[in-house]
Amino acid sequence: MAIPRTQHSDPANPAISNLQPAAELAEDDRDHPLFETRKKVYPKRVSGKFRNLKWVALIVLLLIYWVVPWLRWDRGPSAPDQAVLIDMDLGRAYFFFIEIWPQEVYYITGLLILAAVGLFLATSLFGRIWCGYGCPQTVWTDLFMLVERYIQGDRNARMKLDKSPWGFEKIWKLGTTHLAWLVISAATGGAFVLYFHDAATVVRDVFTGNASVGVYSTIAFLTGSTYLLAGWAREQVCTYMCPWPRFQSAMLDEESMIVTYEGWRGETRGPIKRKNLARGEVPETGHCIDCYACFNVCPTGVDIRDGLQLECIGCGLCIDACNEMMDKVGFPRDLVRFDSIQNTRLREHGQATRTRIIRPRTIFYSFLVVLVSAVMAFGLFNRETLEVNVLRDRNPLFVPLSNGDVRNGYTLKILNKEQAEKTFILTATGVDVRDFQVIGLTPNQNGDFELDVAPDRVGSFRVFVAADPAVLQDEATPMDFTVTDKVTGATKTYDTVFAGPKK
Repeated sequence: MAIPRTQHSDPANPAISNLQPAAELAEDDRDHPLFETRKKVYPKRVSGKFRNLKWVALIVLLLIYWVVPWLRWDRGPSAPDQAVLIDMDLGRAYFFFIEIWPQEVYYITGLLILAAVGLFLATSLFGRIWCGYGCPQTVWTDLFMLVERYIQGDRNARMKLDKSPWGFEKIWKLGTTHLAWLVISAATGGAFVLYFHDAATVVRDVFTGNASVGVYSTIAFLTGSTYLLAGWAREQVCTYMCPWPRFQSAMLDEESMIVTYEGWRGETRGPIKRKNLARGEVPETGHCIDCYACFNVCPTGVDIRDGLQLECIGCGLCIDACNEMMDKVGFPRDLVRFDSIQNTRLREHGQATRTRIIRPRTIFYSFLVVLVSAVMAFGLFNRETLEVNVLRDRNPLFVPLSNGDVRNGYTLKILNKEQAEKTFILTATGVDVRDFQVIGLTPNQNGDFELDVAPDRVGSFRVFVAADPAVLQDEATPMDFTVTDKVTGATKTYDTVFAGPKK
């Protein structure tokens, strides 16, 4: 096979090109690997408005995650009293006063649509605010870094510790850090299974060894994944694993509020001398003193002065770091600020800035949020508490009886979605019924049946209907089963057919 060749100009005569084997080019570049080894990020501690907002978000979200499974909600003696519970055994999802059955999975679909469109709206307004404050990866990584900083020290101390030879101090600090991470990870996995089982019961079973294999497997998997993603992968999850950074540019415009660097004011960057600061002189360079404070506090290792980047999660910690440095050198704050690109451009030319929340894309996203919310609310508050399903026997389609009649078999399912036992009256219409039976039950004097269904359960009944084939219209004669609530009078009719022989 021929070796691929590439074009190169002749130094003696640029108009003439020669060919050089690609293998030789690869040999020239062998010292430059295709993939670069990860450079560990050591975020520095910072204080300020955005850091405080992140602390509030971290505390609130972690409290919600760990506390919600323990909240109680009285639904009656026959239903679980855990406020938020996804009961896999019963096939129910409970959210305080809302109960979702398996056939109502479209509510979950609606929630996912709301979450997606809401994320689009938040991004178009405030950039990657979800990534910086609400994403589980951000929250747990913040918590892990807090533990790491408490045990190992701030940025310089951690860098020094990693470079130091192995000794007692390094072993116990790193060991204590990773042990604390594992404890937090185990608590994370343990809290997750509480949403699928009664919280008090599953905690007791886990610690007494009586929990199921599925419970232990789920806890082990989430413990390992939390430890790996928040302790080791960290910013690599946001940069390489998460698809959202690739989508965000489609949601942003020049009026979206993002973390920006005022390059017109900061450049040309460079250090300033203390003697100039003492005399209050303005340096010849811009206000950026090239101290790298913004870079040192970034949890993803981004230099915001290079502009909006895929790795930036929009947390705003670089704003706090830069403002702190501007205060020290006596320059105006907000060299790095939370603002739109349009305002940065207007400010550069001395024009008045504006922040426009209402614009076409935000109107469109808001309309979708309202529309989907309205549809879900309408369906939720108008949902029926009684559903009926009928399955006709397929093999055989009908059974000839000794008296000449034909009989069809049906499986009747009644869904009682109320937290109270219900009695329903069953009638069959549409054909000249010669015999009507419900296995295990005695008919009333008028030939109908009373069916008892437990609270929040599905009642299943075997029903047989016999008719004279002479009065049947065709191979499939329409007929109806009607179920009537004995107390409220609410009715539900299910259309089916009665199968008979060919005419």
